[in-house]
Amino acid sequence: MNFNTKVIHGGQHHESTTGSVNVPVFLTSTFAQKSPGIHSGYEYSRAANPTRQALEDSLASIENGARGLAFGSGLAAIDCVLKLLNPGDEVIAVDDLYGGTYRMFTRLFEKYQLKFTFVNFDDVSQISKVITDKTKLIWIETPTNPLMKLVDIKAVVEIAKGKDILVAVDNTFATPYIQRPIDLGADIVMHSATKYLGGHSDVIAGALVAKDIELGEKLHFIQFASGGILGPHDSYLVLRGIKTLALRMQRHSDNGIAVAKYLEKHPAVEKVIYPGLEAHPQYNLAKSQMKEAGGMVSFTFKSGKKEDAIKFLEKLKVFTLAESLGGVESLANHPALMTHASIPAEKRAELGITDDLVRLSVGIEDAEDLIADLEKAFS
Repeated sequence: MNFNTKVIHGGQHHESTTGSVNVPVFLTSTFAQKSPGIHSGYEYSRAANPTRQALEDSLASIENGARGLAFGSGLAAIDCVLKLLNPGDEVIAVDDLYGGTYRMFTRLFEKYQLKFTFVNFDDVSQISKVITDKTKLIWIETPTNPLMKLVDIKAVVEIAKGKDILVAVDNTFATPYIQRPIDLGADIVMHSATKYLGGHSDVIAGALVAKDIELGEKLHFIQFASGGILGPHDSYLVLRGIKTLALRMQRHSDNGIAVAKYLEKHPAVEKVIYPGLEAHPQYNLAKSQMKEAGGMVSFTFKSGKKEDAIKFLEKLKVFTLAESLGGVESLANHPALMTHASIPAEKRAELGITDDLVRLSVGIEDAEDLIADLEKAFS
């Protein structure tokens, strides 16, 4: 199947009893057994639920993986990946991370004797310099949050090859419509399915897709043993969202480039960070690795003042000032005060997450209305 067909039909089957076209929401905690240990494939919903299974099969299909898993949040999915590791193991991560991921790495898992090294992946050769015989995982975000930096997935996979190191990619910003890391050699793909996969700001969910069955089974055991599963109703919402993923992501991308080009010409704007602009330092990598540039745009002010960013955000009407991203509605965010506040100020400054940085999640409204809203907010 091609992608537009996969989001609707990939891994999906009509319900066997009634022929229902949509998977029913199986609101049950347990399943009847014919005899002790003899059942229809379902025993207890923490292990498997037919609605969640339908979503997980869809996730595997659209990411071209062997096994999909659905979690109660994106952070629950990341937690599952880290539980593959043992005390003393080392993780190399891209330095520009989502604040919640950074918080989990440094404030939760470091105390269990995992070591995290944060590296600027602009030059992937820097990864080789910090790899040791204890390195077991390389964690990538591409594009990164909020600085829209890209990581050459193929190049990182090549560095890890033959070293017993897993490569995991947070594909939340791009989605499989734009970028498929498993096709580029990654072992694990992670999504905050709250964002573009769900697509309607009405669910909190996470997802993992494993490249092979053996790794998928290891992750499923951790999911089952730890219990961070996605409930059946939320599974249904994400599955429904996936069916329109291709349509929405194309519109997000079309609007994203329109907004980025507008901002690029605005006299109050110092820098626009968007992979679809030729001014982006990794524009060529974006063209080779991504189908589109997506709907996430960040920018800074010529004044460099936090006050100007706050005043701008308070004036927006069509864009909503809120955390999160990836919904059909446009959102605006101040990373230093909102999504990345958990990162120490000195670390934010080192990365370039300045106090005048604004991150936009460009929705699927009419681009003309979005640009008019930005224009009024600048005035």
